[in-house]
Amino acid sequence: MKKILVIDDDPQIVDLIKSRLKANNYEVITALDGKEGLEKTKEEFPHLIILDIAMPRMDGYTFVLELRKDEKLKGLPVIILTAKDKMKELFGMEGLSHYLIKPFIAYELLKKVKELLENEQFCS
Repeated sequence: MKKILVIDDDPQIVDLIKSRLKANNYEVITALDGKEGLEKTKEEFPHLIILDIAMPRMDGYTFVLELRKDEKLKGLPVIILTAKDKMKELFGMEGLSHYLIKPFIAYELLKKVKELLENEQFCS
């Protein structure tokens, strides 16, 4: 079973994503900010991360920069969730092209998750 880490400071969004992923047979772990998310990434080593941008303690952009510093974690696929369409360019510079604009459709998220997890170069 593939493990997915959901990082978002909105508990309702976390619960929504978690329930959709679990219904599709994914193991789900959660964090409510980037700092907690980075700790859980190092402890749990998920197959994929779903990441919000605007969060307390550590925002999503800083999370990605920290993740990329770790040789074991830098190849993990990340799906960015953002309410700001203009963030696409910034994350594109970091090599992240997988994002969804909030509000998103659950089907689109599940499709993106499946697509990334089927890419064997990322998943163990």
